[in-house]
Amino acid sequence: MTFWLVVSILALILSPFAWLKPTRNQSGKMAVRMEARRMGLGMQLTPQEWPHWLPNEPPIQCAQYHRPRRAGRDDTWCYWQTTPGVWMNQWREPCTDTGLLTELIKLPANVYKIEAGPQMLALYWGERGDTAVLQDIAAVMKALA
Repeated sequence: MTFWLVVSILALILSPFAWLKPTRNQSGKMAVRMEARRMGLGMQLTPQEWPHWLPNEPPIQCAQYHRPRRAGRDDTWCYWQTTPGVWMNQWREPCTDTGLLTELIKLPANVYKIEAGPQMLALYWGERGDTAVLQDIAAVMKALA
């Protein structure tokens, strides 16, 4: 009886330490984020307000991967992926720039939005996938930067 009492008290004391261990999903995301860092991409979690017309609403806290653009690029644009391979602007008009569209089609289905400003290219991603998916994303971002 004393043995079981000691074991249960130890289990009660040590159980919060199990909560500190990251889950497999969290470990996978951390590995992808570290690999993105090695590839020269920055990452941050940002709150987003998504357009009401998206068929599946992305999460409010979304992972934003970004990289600086080359000097001299002053074009600005923003596209949302409504269905895999279909990219639309804020007025729900499809992307007509063939050079841009050939790169955007290479992105995975869980990339929600990509936008470019004069200084920064940002991509909002659901972070489902491994480093191979991240390499595809980095290649597209490098081509568009």
